[in-house]
Amino acid sequence: MKFLLRTAFWLTVVVLLLPLSPAHRTGSASQVSTGEAVSAASAAVSDMRQFCARQPDACVVGSQALTSFGQNARAAGKMLYDFLSEHFGGQPGTADTAGRTVGKAPQHTLSPADLAAPRRGSPARKEAEAKRPA
Repeated sequence: MKFLLRTAFWLTVVVLLLPLSPAHRTGSASQVSTGEAVSAASAAVSDMRQFCARQPDACVVGSQALTSFGQNARAAGKMLYDFLSEHFGGQPGTADTAGRTVGKAPQHTLSPADLAAPRRGSPARKEAEAKRPA
């Protein structure tokens, strides 16, 4: 049953998005101006705003359903976070104020060559420039 509903939904979306051929267009009577579209959209929004005044029971049930959905989504997110932390969060670290695990910064990782002062150009080039006549 779920497959049929999904199929019907996607077929409807495809049919709405397919462009019509010029032979199937019904002329200028079906053309909608921008003003008419904006007017229809604002009327639909106004109608939706007054839905709870007309159907208070449906509004209460809808808010309860959304609250339940939010709680289920939060619980599923926590389960996913715990699962991922269990399988991929095995590195030792410290917890920050939000409860997340933060790894320690590595200490003393530079080699003696990294700590040496950087060179300022090759001596051979400097000698060649000094010997060149001006």
